[in-house]
Amino acid sequence: MSMMVWALRRNVRRKSYSMLVRYISSSASSGGDTIKPRERCIEKVLVANRGEIACRIMRTAKRLGIQTVAVYSDADRDSLHVKSADEAVRIGPPPARLSYLSGATIMEAAARTGAQAIHPGYGFLSESSDFAQLCEDSGLTFIGPPASAIRDMGDKSASKRIMGAAGVPLVPGYHGHEQDIDYMKSEAEKIGYPIIIKPTHGGGGKGMRIVQSEKDFADSFLGAQREAAASFGVNTILLEKYITRPRHIEVQIFGDKHGNVLHLYERDCSVQRRHQKIIEEAPAPNISEKFRANLGQAAVSAARAVGYYNAGTVEFIVDTESDQFYFMEMNTRLQVEHPVTEMIVGQDLVEWQIRVANGEPLPISQSEVPMSGHAFEARIYAENVLKGFLPATGVLNHYRPVAVSSSVRVETGVEQGDTVSMHYDPMIAKLVVWGGNRGEALVKLKDCLSNFQVAGVPTNINFIQKLASHKEFAVGNVETHFIEHHKSDLFADESNPVAVEVAYKAVKHSAALVAACVSTIEHSDWNESNHGKLPSIWYSHPPFRVHHEAKQTIELEWNNECSSNGSSSSNLISLGLMYQPDGSYIIQEGDGSPSLKVRVTRAGKCDFRVEAAGLSMNVTLAVYLKDGYKHIHIWHGSEHHQFKQKVGIEFSEDEEGVQHRTSSETSSHPPGTVVAPMAGLVVKVLVENEAKVDQGQPVLVLEAMKMEHVVKAPSSGSIQELKVKAGQQVSDGSALFRIKG
Repeated sequence: MSMMVWALRRNVRRKSYSMLVRYISSSASSGGDTIKPRERCIEKVLVANRGEIACRIMRTAKRLGIQTVAVYSDADRDSLHVKSADEAVRIGPPPARLSYLSGATIMEAAARTGAQAIHPGYGFLSESSDFAQLCEDSGLTFIGPPASAIRDMGDKSASKRIMGAAGVPLVPGYHGHEQDIDYMKSEAEKIGYPIIIKPTHGGGGKGMRIVQSEKDFADSFLGAQREAAASFGVNTILLEKYITRPRHIEVQIFGDKHGNVLHLYERDCSVQRRHQKIIEEAPAPNISEKFRANLGQAAVSAARAVGYYNAGTVEFIVDTESDQFYFMEMNTRLQVEHPVTEMIVGQDLVEWQIRVANGEPLPISQSEVPMSGHAFEARIYAENVLKGFLPATGVLNHYRPVAVSSSVRVETGVEQGDTVSMHYDPMIAKLVVWGGNRGEALVKLKDCLSNFQVAGVPTNINFIQKLASHKEFAVGNVETHFIEHHKSDLFADESNPVAVEVAYKAVKHSAALVAACVSTIEHSDWNESNHGKLPSIWYSHPPFRVHHEAKQTIELEWNNECSSNGSSSSNLISLGLMYQPDGSYIIQEGDGSPSLKVRVTRAGKCDFRVEAAGLSMNVTLAVYLKDGYKHIHIWHGSEHHQFKQKVGIEFSEDEEGVQHRTSSETSSHPPGTVVAPMAGLVVKVLVENEAKVDQGQPVLVLEAMKMEHVVKAPSSGSIQELKVKAGQQVSDGSALFRIKG
C-alpha cells in the first residue's frame, strides 16, 4: 500500500472526527446511551508536560480541532510549549517535584480551565498509576492506559512475574520485595557477575548500574537507590544477569477499550550512552521475518496479560550471541522515539491515543498495519561529549534546525534565545528522517545532521555524525556497547599525528573563512549603523591607508577536541588579512603556509557565499559574546568549528566599589583544584576538610537533570578548601575542593 493511500485514509479519519463529535453530542442530548459519558469526544485537553513532547501533542490536538492547555513552571514561563497552547497555567517553581510532578496542582489547572482530558506525554507523571487513578476518579479522561496496567507494569519486579506467567521469556535475576543490601548481595552472587542493578520504577536509564564484581556492589546499590528516589520517588531495586553483547529492541503496541491489541513493528534502540538512547531506527536491521513476528506476538501477549489499552512499548533485550530475546520492561506511555514508527506505518500515534481515549476501536487490524521504508531518529542533546556526555546548560545563541518535509521531521520545544535549564532533560530536539530503505534514510540523516546548527551550548551533533558514518553502523551491526567498542574510531586520539594533521588543516581553512566573513560583517554593519551615509575613506572597502597596504592581523583560538581522555588543548591561529581592490581578501597564515584568496558575498544576517581555493560554498556564521570572548561558530559543507577571539578590557569591583582592570582570560584555579564537571545540585558530601583520600575515592555527589554524577579524588592526598555542602547549587567549572599531595 503506497504512502499516498495511507495519507488519504488518514485524511478521511480526520474529517470523520468532527462528524463523530456532533453525533455523540446529539446522542447524549437526546438521552441516547450509545456512548458512555466518560467516552464522549474530547474537546479540550491539558498537556501535563513540557518541551518537545508537549508541542508535538498540541499539533495533533489542534489539527483535530481540540483546544489545548499548557502547564509551566517559572523556568518555562516563556517556553515554546506555552506559546503553542490556547491557554497556559503556572504550576510552581522550577524543580519538577514542585511543578510537573505535582499531580494535585495539575488537576487544579485542569479544573480551572475546563479541560476534559489530560495527556501526560512521557516522563514526569506519564507512568504514575496514582495520577491516572486520580484522573479517573475525578471524571477526567487520562490519555493513556488504565491505572491497573500502569501499576502492574510500572513495578519492574511485578511485571516480570506477570510476564513469566504469560509465557514471555525473562532474563535470570531477582525481582522480589526484599531490599536489604546484604540479602541483595547474596542474590547477586547467585545470579553471577556481571549483573545490572535497575530501579523497579521509572525508565530512561536513571539509576541503572552495571556491577562487575562483589567489591563494587555496595556503592552501586546505594547510588542506584538515591538516583531512583530522586527521579521516581521510589528507591526499590531489582537485579538481573548482565548480557555482555545485547541489542535493545522494542515493540510498539496499541490496544483499545474493546479488547483489540496489535503491534506496529519494532524499533532498534541499541546505540546508547549512559544507558540512554541516542539513535533509534525502525524497523530493526538484520533480523528475520520470523524473529520479527515472534517479537510482535510476545509484545501483544504482554499487553493482553494486563488488560492494556492505548499506546505502550514492550522492550526486549536480545542476546546477540544466542539470538534469544528476553522481556526487559514495558513503558506504559508514548515513547520518545515514537516518530520513527509513525514514519514507517504512516499513522499519527497521538491521534490514535486520543481516539482510543474517546472509546473508538483501533482504526486498522494487525493484517492491515503497513510498513514502508526505513526511519531514523537522532536525539540532539545539550551535553559535553568529552566529559562523558554530561548534561550542559546555557543559552541557545544560535539555533537553526534543518527544513522539515514529508520525509524530515524536527521535534523540538525550544527557539533561538531559549535557555537549556539544569532542572530538566537537556534534549534540544529530535531529528527524524525517512527513506525508501535503510541506506537512503542513513544518507538523509547524515546530510540533515551536517546542516543542523546550534551554538551557545555544547551538543552531541558532531558525535552523532561520527556514529552515523561508522562502517559498522552503516551495515546495521549495532548493540548496546557500540560506543564503547568503537571508542577509538568515535573519539579521535590526539596522539595520532595523521588524525591531528587532518583536523588542523580543516580548522585552519575554516579559520581563514571566518576571518574573511567577520571582516565583511564588520564593514557591512558599519555601513548599516551609519544609516546609508557615505563613509569616509578610512572606512572604505578596501580601507584607504597612506604608504602601506590595508592589512590587519586576526588571532583565533580553537579547542582541539580530539582528546580521548576528555581534555582539550587550546590552539592559537594567527592570520594576516589583506584587503584587495576588487573586494576580495588575501589571507596569510602565521606559520608560513601559502596564502589563500577569499571572496565573500553576504547573503543574509549570518549567511555568506564564499569563494576560496577554486571552490564556491555556502557558509553560516554565528557570533556571540561570552566570558570576555567573541565566540564564533562556522558551518560549511559537513564542517562545523568553533573559535574564540579576545575582546576589550573587563573591569571588576572590589568590596568598596572600586573598579579594577582584569584580564579577559578565565581565571585559573590553584594546582590540585577539582572543579564541577557540570552545573548541578550537591546532594551529598562524603568527606570532610583535611580528610585523607585515595585516588579515585568518591568525595561528593552532584545531581543535574535527574542524573547523579560522583566526583572523585583525582589523586591521593588530603582534602583542602572544601567549598560546598549538601543542598548547594554549583555552576559548571566552579571550584569544589583541592587535593594537597
